[in-house]
Amino acid sequence: MAVEAADPLPETGAYSPSRVDTPFGGRWGQLILGVLCMSMIANLQYGWTLFVNPINDKYQWGKPAIQVAFTIFVLTETWLVPIEGWFVDKYGPKVVTLFGGALCAIGWAMNSVADSLWFLYLAAAISGIGAGAVYGTCVGNALKWFPDRRGLAAGLTAAGFGAGSALTVIPIAAMIRDSGYEQTFLAFGLGQGIVVMVAALLLSSPGAAYKERMLAGRVSPNATSRRQYSSAEMVRTPIFWLMYAMFVMMAAGGLMATASLAPIAKDFQVDSIPVSLMGLTLPALTFALTIDRVLNGVTRPVFGWISDRIGRENTMFLAFMIEGAGILALGMFAHSPMAFVLLTGLVFFAWGEIYSLFPSTCADTYGDKNATANAGLLYTAKGTASLMLPAFLAIQTATGSWQNVFYLASGMAFVAGFLALFVLKPMRARFVARNQ
Repeated sequence: MAVEAADPLPETGAYSPSRVDTPFGGRWGQLILGVLCMSMIANLQYGWTLFVNPINDKYQWGKPAIQVAFTIFVLTETWLVPIEGWFVDKYGPKVVTLFGGALCAIGWAMNSVADSLWFLYLAAAISGIGAGAVYGTCVGNALKWFPDRRGLAAGLTAAGFGAGSALTVIPIAAMIRDSGYEQTFLAFGLGQGIVVMVAALLLSSPGAAYKERMLAGRVSPNATSRRQYSSAEMVRTPIFWLMYAMFVMMAAGGLMATASLAPIAKDFQVDSIPVSLMGLTLPALTFALTIDRVLNGVTRPVFGWISDRIGRENTMFLAFMIEGAGILALGMFAHSPMAFVLLTGLVFFAWGEIYSLFPSTCADTYGDKNATANAGLLYTAKGTASLMLPAFLAIQTATGSWQNVFYLASGMAFVAGFLALFVLKPMRARFVARNQ
């Protein structure tokens, strides 16, 4: 059992029941709980593409109209995280995660009975609020428990969200086929929500002196500010807005692929063609969805670990260049089932690391006292990027091709990579030097 700490919150002098010296399972136990919670909410985003065609087959609302629900989900998942993060920083992670798990279950249960677009949109908003509460809490908690390994910890936590749906892609697809998408929404929604709520009861955050003990005598390649910035102070610095713009550019292409992978596969006529790889034979779309989820999860701790050693901006440049090249290649070779599977895997591998690199860079730059709220505010860039999804779909509809969409997404990745190395890196070095 956790032993209560006597660390007063600096803002109020009050004691937080969620701040402990010896948490359940130690700090690695807390990290595992965060990964578990993230895995349980992953399908809300990454499983969505499997439901688009069945919903359209039943109601004939049109895919662009149905995909508005995905945009609403991402907006509510991201834009409310700063508020949820403020509650976490002040009162601890338990209550916020409990609240989030309940809303995730309610949202997918509503999806199961949605018989109008407006009801579908409402369900998306509710599940988005819940997912954001869980996501922001778990990432922020990882940053606090691992000030010495922020990239790795944020990456492992975010990996739960990226790869958490990998094991359930085939069961979800099978249940949709055998029992209908409605029953699938209900069963998975309730099951995932309950697991999150149980895990939430064991979460806690570290005491005030924890960071100094963990960083004593350590040398890091990442410049780290000693000053603790509030969110209001952070948004008045140019570095925040530069990172925000880079986050938007990188998130947009990945969200487009996440939401539209099934329609893309269908348009390239490769969705149902069998592909044999690693001793398995599956339809190209199912294979791609499974591999993509795994690689999208693996990349987060991998690049997070790399960034702990060679620096955040150097790692961003490497990953963002790979992403731009991968998207370009996908546009050229997606008509081949094998190339479609492999290249979508590369795209997701080079995209998912933004969810470890940006939060850890934010905490390095602005301190960890308000890390959950600050990282949450930066995370709203994902919601802003989701607003580009209708534009991507409009381009595809107007031209009848995905090529221009791929060109745009790859171009943004290349620009973000150059900004990371040649603009963000020197700006952040000067900023941190002034705050030592």
